[in-house]
Amino acid sequence: MARLALFDLDNTLVDRQTALNDAVAVLCLEHGYGTTIEQRLRSELAARAHPGDFVRLRSAFGLKEPAERLWQEYVDLMAAAVTCRPEVLKGLTRLRESGWTIGIITNGASDIQRAKLVGTGLASLADGVAVSGDLEIRKPNLRLFELGATRCGVSLADGGWMVGDNPAGDIGGGREAGLRTIWLRGRPWPDGLPPADHVVDDVTDAINLLLETE
Repeated sequence: MARLALFDLDNTLVDRQTALNDAVAVLCLEHGYGTTIEQRLRSELAARAHPGDFVRLRSAFGLKEPAERLWQEYVDLMAAAVTCRPEVLKGLTRLRESGWTIGIITNGASDIQRAKLVGTGLASLADGVAVSGDLEIRKPNLRLFELGATRCGVSLADGGWMVGDNPAGDIGGGREAGLRTIWLRGRPWPDGLPPADHVVDDVTDAINLLLETE
């Protein structure tokens, strides 16, 4: 099996929720928005973030700022707020030094996801990155996994691993792509979905498991 490891980004390599809360709080504070708008933003952006969220927000509350400006401010704030723990960065570095090819495959708008990768230092540790906004498709779509592998300079036909927290998107999609899978437990596991090959509590556990794999 190829030594390819594809990783999800949000809530796998980085803590998206904490960064989201911080970014929304700062954005609303800077513009003097009240709790109603802040709560609406948290709700709209909870699962995913897209420029259209700010178009709807501007229309609903009659905001004077252009939606494009609000989106860019949010992107910048998220890039500044999101962090990757040092032990995760060290673990990925060890993987690379051990001959593993590392890819990051993530759902989301291209500009915000890539800003997170650069801001956290993850961009320099990845051999390839595939963002759903690149093709306007989302995991578990096989094409996104194929793009991730291609950008890493390898083929899915050679196998590999997918690591993530989303049962359907990461684990189900990874399985359909012919990859072995490691699930970061946390979300409810859907009925009828075949189990992951391994279940861990933290991405560092997944990295250590890969390092032990021959």
